[in-house]
Amino acid sequence: MTVQANFDLALTFSGPDPDLGLPRSPHMAVDHTGGRMQSRKIVAAGAVTLALSVAGCGSGSNRGSGGGSASAGVNPNGPEINPAGDIPDNQAFVRYVSRSGGFSVKVPEGWAQKSTRGAVTFSDKLNSIRVETVPAQSALTVGQATRSEVPKLAAVSQGFRLRSVSSVSRSVGNAVRTLYLADSAPDPVTGKVATDAVERYVFFHKGRDVNLTLTGAKGADNVDPWRIVTDSLRWTR
Repeated sequence: MTVQANFDLALTFSGPDPDLGLPRSPHMAVDHTGGRMQSRKIVAAGAVTLALSVAGCGSGSNRGSGGGSASAGVNPNGPEINPAGDIPDNQAFVRYVSRSGGFSVKVPEGWAQKSTRGAVTFSDKLNSIRVETVPAQSALTVGQATRSEVPKLAAVSQGFRLRSVSSVSRSVGNAVRTLYLADSAPDPVTGKVATDAVERYVFFHKGRDVNLTLTGAKGADNVDPWRIVTDSLRWTR
């Protein structure tokens, strides 16, 4: 809205004060026009400055002039806009059941599914989830993963950069989690290569490992969706 401030200051002095020998303080102005007396408030300098500041702010947000502020065009009721690679907060999840692998896991609804060489991959735009089962004699340790798993990942991942190897707890039990960065596949249109942030979880159960690999764009905030996926793993046999 536009704020307009009109100030009518009338300061009158009636000469020196005979009692103090000093000029009188400003008082209410008197208008004798038409025999009527009208009083006008004296506004302090601080109040004038404040009012002018408010008026300036109000006029700067005037949307009708076409020269409003940058925030004037933001619609708080508009659709959610997610950065590249962010999985929407309202993403629905469905349960995938692997009969041969003896497990089930929740994956985002609507993602493309592809099976190759005993692994299944769910993907959408810049994100993917890959699940596979492999025989194992015992649960993987952080030390074993650092010595044997990390070199294997580095050998098959362009631009591999290890971030951490640690043990984490999920609903189904403990897992070894390896976090690393790697080059993405080239964009099919532009040929550009981006950086992926990868989380790889290894869960052990009854003579087999379930390897759960979550891949997304570096900088994307997918902490909550990835937690939903890894917390949803269940054994079916």
